[in-house]
Amino acid sequence: MLRGSCLCGGVRYEVLGELHKPLYCHCSMCRKAHGTAFRARAGVKANEFRFLTGEELITYYESSPGNRRGFCSRCGSPILSRFDFDRGWLGLPLGALDDDPGVKPGMHVFVGSKAPWFDITDSLPQHAALPAKL
Repeated sequence: MLRGSCLCGGVRYEVLGELHKPLYCHCSMCRKAHGTAFRARAGVKANEFRFLTGEELITYYESSPGNRRGFCSRCGSPILSRFDFDRGWLGLPLGALDDDPGVKPGMHVFVGSKAPWFDITDSLPQHAALPAKL
C-alpha cells in the first residue's frame, strides 16, 4: 500500500495495488500543470485508489477532451487524472506520494514538445509523442 497527500494535507489517499508504466511526460499541459519541465507519473487501477480525506477538496479541470486533472482546491497540488475513454485507470503524479513507489519511470514521452531549457541527460527511451503500445 502507498500513501499520498497534497501540500496542505487536506487531501490524503492510498493506493492499494501496483503502479503501472511509470514515465516522464514532457507535454506542454503537464509542464504547465506541474510548473516544471516534466511530470513523473504512473497508472493505477481506479478500484485500487481510495481517498482517505479531502475528496471534496478535489477540483477537476479538463485539460484536453476526456482528460480531467484533479487537484486540491485549497493548495493546488495535482493529485490524479481521470480519463473518460478509460474509467478503469487513473494517472497518478509520483510527486504527491508520501511513500517510495518502488518503481522508476522507464521512458520520456512527448519530448517533441519538451521545454527548450531542459536537457534530458539519462539513457531512457525518448518518444516524440505517446507510444501506441505503452
